[in-house]
Amino acid sequence: MTMQKLLSKARKAIQDFDMIQKNDKIAVGLSGGKDSLTLLHILKNYQRFSPQKFELIAITLNPGGVDNSPLYKLCKDLDIEFHEVQTDIKEIVFDIRKEKNPCSLCANLRRGALNDTAKKLGCTKVALGHHKDDAIETFIMSLFYEGRVNCFSPKTYLDKQGITVIRPMVYIEEYMTKKATKEFNYPVIVNPCPANGSTKRQDVKELLAQLNSTMPGVKKNIFGALNNSEKLFIWDKDKIK
Repeated sequence: MTMQKLLSKARKAIQDFDMIQKNDKIAVGLSGGKDSLTLLHILKNYQRFSPQKFELIAITLNPGGVDNSPLYKLCKDLDIEFHEVQTDIKEIVFDIRKEKNPCSLCANLRRGALNDTAKKLGCTKVALGHHKDDAIETFIMSLFYEGRVNCFSPKTYLDKQGITVIRPMVYIEEYMTKKATKEFNYPVIVNPCPANGSTKRQDVKELLAQLNSTMPGVKKNIFGALNNSEKLFIWDKDKIK
């Protein structure tokens, strides 16, 4: 039942944003966390009945010193081609650059390495495991920390690499990935990042949980605003004048 619900929400997102085309070769960014593991299983199941036939592979970036052997076994069991890329991301971010706020640099390095690898392997799409809660948190972080109305897109074409990034789980709440991970016993790789659990995103996550408890439905309304372009109104000086 859990997988059916996940597939239903993923299928709607895929259709709403036209994420998958015939003969696509899709690389799943497999970090080994609950979200990327859930995404891999969703797309493997979706592949069986998708009206558009597509190829599926998995790419894991090793930031340095992580044992990803469970992911090798998982992909072998699922009959999914698996690629592990060794990187120096952890050393660059924490030892060389000594970043106080490492998330942005780390994300850029990981994104570049993943997209470059996918392109070299002949992929047309890269699938990321961002879910509904990630979208809400990103929207609030952009508003609070950057002073702008912004969020990642469910589908983005990258001109430089010539590939498209898709996020099939944007309609799926985080609690569902936690439930799937526990129910199906996914081989989660512990996040090796020294900053894990003490980031701005974690602060926003906790703030939203508090707001949602005192104002039930606030997260639902924020996500609704992301999908309501017709009601968007900001102070455009030229238009208002």
